[in-house]
Amino acid sequence: MTNPYFGRLLTAMVTPFNAGGVDTLAMGRHAQWLVEHGSDGLVVCGSTGEAATMTLAEKKAAVQAVIDKVGGRTRIVVGAGTNCTASTLELVKEISGMAIDGLLIVGPYYNKPTQEGYYQHFAAVAKSTKLPIIVYNVPGRTASNIAPVTVARLARDFDNIVAVKEAAGNVAQTAELFRLLPRDFSIYSGDDGMVLPFMSVGATGLISVLSNIGGEGLQGIMQAYSDGRVKEAAELNAKLAPLCQAMFVETNPIPVKYAVTRVTGIDVGAPRLPLTEISHDAAEKVDRVLKEHNLL
Repeated sequence: MTNPYFGRLLTAMVTPFNAGGVDTLAMGRHAQWLVEHGSDGLVVCGSTGEAATMTLAEKKAAVQAVIDKVGGRTRIVVGAGTNCTASTLELVKEISGMAIDGLLIVGPYYNKPTQEGYYQHFAAVAKSTKLPIIVYNVPGRTASNIAPVTVARLARDFDNIVAVKEAAGNVAQTAELFRLLPRDFSIYSGDDGMVLPFMSVGATGLISVLSNIGGEGLQGIMQAYSDGRVKEAAELNAKLAPLCQAMFVETNPIPVKYAVTRVTGIDVGAPRLPLTEISHDAAEKVDRVLKEHNLL
């Protein structure tokens, strides 16, 4: 396997909505913009894409819009996880027939499985499809942590489990993943602000929120580090830190959807309830940082 498996920088795409559902025209335009601005691959219908509030038909429409616009030009990974193993398997079955390159499967949220429960959940998914799978660990949203030893067990037992998106924000846990996993298994940082420390302990890529408004800066950080220009990577990371922070002044994807519309000119609309449109104060903060980085 190559490492990173899906490319170094994957953008967790926002989903544009309009009165009729998914704005497929805007979805396709944004996908093309991302490919032209530093993304090696795209994650459709993930957390940033508000998958939790989308119907199956809407998810398939969003995925097809991206395939139609950039299929064959970039890697397309689709979020297909739920907090129920049976419904996850059904979603995987519906999505697997589409022209995609892989699946992002989040650890079941709310249920708080044991480590054996996590193993059995991901094992069931891996047995149900030939598509490559990224295990997605995000304790801040799921209320439970997938232990490195569980990820390593899955990597050992299933050839199509090829990567982990690690969003626990824990450098020591990422180091433990690197210690336990095969060297060709891809560890992706799930946090823009943690990519540099994560790379220092073994991560080789990033699944990003910030790259919705351009991935060139993030690519620069990772390339500098990979080339051994560690001090330069730290300086680049420091310059980008205010942008990373601005994307989380309110719950993701509220700020980044606002920023995408402002920076790209592609109207991706507001988030769906229960998320709300960005507040006046937060919008001012985002605008200020965007201007400071010459993005407006």
